[in-house]
Amino acid sequence: MRSLLFAVTTLAVIGLAFWAYRENYRTQEALARAEQLQAEIGEARQRLRVLNAEWAYLNRPERLMDLVEINYDRLGLLPLQPHQFGRIDQVAYPAPVLPITNSIDVSTMEQEP
Repeated sequence: MRSLLFAVTTLAVIGLAFWAYRENYRTQEALARAEQLQAEIGEARQRLRVLNAEWAYLNRPERLMDLVEINYDRLGLLPLQPHQFGRIDQVAYPAPVLPITNSIDVSTMEQEP
């Protein structure tokens, strides 16, 4: 009986050692993946900072004004005048494509659980 207990205990220790070994490597793999993702996030943030800097550089008012002056004749750009702005009630909205003829009032219907 004692030898059976020793055998079961030995198998339990071996099983737990194997489980701990696997969990250790899974944890190391997860940590490595997390570090890789952090590095990718850092690179993406750096690219975003560069793109924001380029966008700010390209949208400088003096640069845009120079482009407008160079392409004035070809584009036909004119300064905005106050009479060019309208009111919201002057906007012509298109008619609905399919008019709804058989509408159903769902506000009085009971919800099913």
